[in-house]
Amino acid sequence: MSKMPDSLVASKALVSAKGGRMLRKKKTWVDNGLLPVVVFFLLWEAVSTLNGRFAFFNPIFLPAPSAIVREAWYLAKTGLIASSIAASTARILVGFAIGMVCAIAVGVLMNKYSRVDYWLSPILNLLGPIPALALLPIFIIWFGIGEFPKILLIAWTTFIPVLTNTLDGLRSVNPTLIRSALSLGASERHIFFKVIFPSAVPSIFVGAQVSLGLGFSALIVSEMMGAKSGLGYIIVDARNYFKMSNMFVAIVLIGLEFSFFSYLLKRLERRMVTWRKNGMRSAVEK
Repeated sequence: MSKMPDSLVASKALVSAKGGRMLRKKKTWVDNGLLPVVVFFLLWEAVSTLNGRFAFFNPIFLPAPSAIVREAWYLAKTGLIASSIAASTARILVGFAIGMVCAIAVGVLMNKYSRVDYWLSPILNLLGPIPALALLPIFIIWFGIGEFPKILLIAWTTFIPVLTNTLDGLRSVNPTLIRSALSLGASERHIFFKVIFPSAVPSIFVGAQVSLGLGFSALIVSEMMGAKSGLGYIIVDARNYFKMSNMFVAIVLIGLEFSFFSYLLKRLERRMVTWRKNGMRSAVEK
């Protein structure tokens, strides 16, 4: 078989490199998922404008995004938005971190020790299906309306999904990898930190993404039931005084904050799970 000329090999490599650059250049803000958001707000603005002109229903019930932005600017100048975001962010970060750490630790213990799994599994199966929001009144009665019950509720809401996915990840490790490590003389400690736990990290992040949404729900409900600050408090205050624009400001801020934290989780996952490939996308992108 004749050898391919070096010039032809170089030209093919150049074409491949140019093709990879072209694929990367095609990525714009449209590909990042911003286009549906922009179209959604434009449609919202159009519906609100038409409703304001023809009054299909009370225009106060659905303020336009432009009116919400003006109201948000006014609230920002009063300092209410900054203080509310700071309070809600502190609660979600502390509660989410506690829930994550506890879930991973308990998952590791249940996977390693059968007696721990024997005693905890029935209890968690009993308490897991109970909606976390149903526990909030009990937490308020037990611990009052301070910060502790809010953080505890967020931590519990985070705990169950992360624990479930942690156990699934730890128990789904390819046994061939473990046998290969054992054949190379790896200790039990090295097998756990170099093989088992890294293989479970993608499942842990799946649980974290699910828990993040549930944690935000618990955060807002807890702030609506007993708080003097936070985005949930803005919604309650707006309801009491029928300030629909303020209510929508808080709702949009909640969505933006959740999207920001979800994006950070995905970025962290990409950094920690660099070995994980993504099918066709990894085959065509370089």
